[in-house]
Amino acid sequence: MDDLLNRTRAAVWHPCTQMKQLEAAPPLAIARGEGVWLIDTDERRYLDAISSWWVNLFGHCNPRINAAITDQLGKIEHVMLAGATHEPVVALSERLAALTGLGHAFYGSDGASATEIALKMSAHYWRNQGQPEKNGFVSLKNGYHGETVGALSVTDIPLFKSTYEPLLRHTVQVPTPDARLAEPGETAEAYALRCAGALEAHLAEHAAITAALIVEPLVQGAAGMAMYHPAYLARARELCDRYRVHLIADEIAVGFGRTGTMFACEQAPPLPLAGAGIKTVRPDFMCLSKGITGGYLPLSAVLTSDDVYAAFWGDATARGFLHSHSYTGNPLACSAALAVLDIFEHDNVIAANRVRAIEFTSLLAELAAHPRVRHFRHLGMIWAFEVADATPGFSARLHRAALAQGVFIRPIGGTVYAMPPYVTSADEMRALADALLVCLADPEI
Repeated sequence: MDDLLNRTRAAVWHPCTQMKQLEAAPPLAIARGEGVWLIDTDERRYLDAISSWWVNLFGHCNPRINAAITDQLGKIEHVMLAGATHEPVVALSERLAALTGLGHAFYGSDGASATEIALKMSAHYWRNQGQPEKNGFVSLKNGYHGETVGALSVTDIPLFKSTYEPLLRHTVQVPTPDARLAEPGETAEAYALRCAGALEAHLAEHAAITAALIVEPLVQGAAGMAMYHPAYLARARELCDRYRVHLIADEIAVGFGRTGTMFACEQAPPLPLAGAGIKTVRPDFMCLSKGITGGYLPLSAVLTSDDVYAAFWGDATARGFLHSHSYTGNPLACSAALAVLDIFEHDNVIAANRVRAIEFTSLLAELAAHPRVRHFRHLGMIWAFEVADATPGFSARLHRAALAQGVFIRPIGGTVYAMPPYVTSADEMRALADALLVCLADPEI
């Protein structure tokens, strides 16, 4: 282990890390994974309570995903998607269209690139429609959409954003419907609708120069798993329709079952139509990544509507969407994603997770009642709470203490959260709860 750690310090620049701190708190030297467990080079086991940055859905070294990638390796590992196509990317696009009702998929390699694609595509749509002045963007306060320049422009996390502010495009942030911010006695729904009122006021004045609103549906991850009422999504859809502004749903972290439905947008209450009918809330763009390949390979997709697609159709090359990534639609990654969708379908994962979530929440009841715990909350396969007396450095201290208990977890400031793989057992969830109780019993953490 020591040799690997010395080599990583010398050669690797780790993400979201002050490298000097690795001297005192070295990273785990992982040799392999089995199910929900990470195993280091000394054979110590750690429960992967955050799905390796929210990407692993069905456990490490999953045999069905392994088999799909191995099978694809014998056919073609990669071919550029400009001027060529292949079965995995077509099949994946068809299946995503059937799941979302959005008929066209454009592929990238990660969540931030999906955000970039959606922002560019929205602004280009309005240009192609003869409205180039509609190129501004609105996002929620405390939102996170990635760390490339365009994605960071619509992000509102100062730790990530402030240093790079001179490089970024000006965007507008409207109040977040984060239920923790509701007034005493105000329901989560009432607060969400109050925040939607602020969005309405902004669009009423600025719709003519606004291309899109981008939101993380139901859960703002980097804001400390901020959860909000789905009424906000329905109201946002209604307002975007009224003021002719696109709605971009950043489902990068919350898609693929994490909130209890396949996609978080599905939980928005339906909208009444001008007749006797109703319609479901559907964004103009949906950004997907993270769990799409079960944590195996980098892949992202932006799904959009026939109307958006049609706006780029024509004889002029400049009217087309001139954006690309070298590994766009990689066959191996698409094969992994298809295997993930097969598991969802064949194992009835969404229904099974609903049962599992009820059991897991009961296993966390003692933790929820702990005197240091505030705002214990749960949605789908996400659990989170604040530690009331957390002091600077809490996140790192709890991370190290949890490792000593055999759990890999990384709090966000004073927020502790769990997003375990969907194959986590009740015994493993009980072990997670016990480990966190031990950590919280230490007043030095």
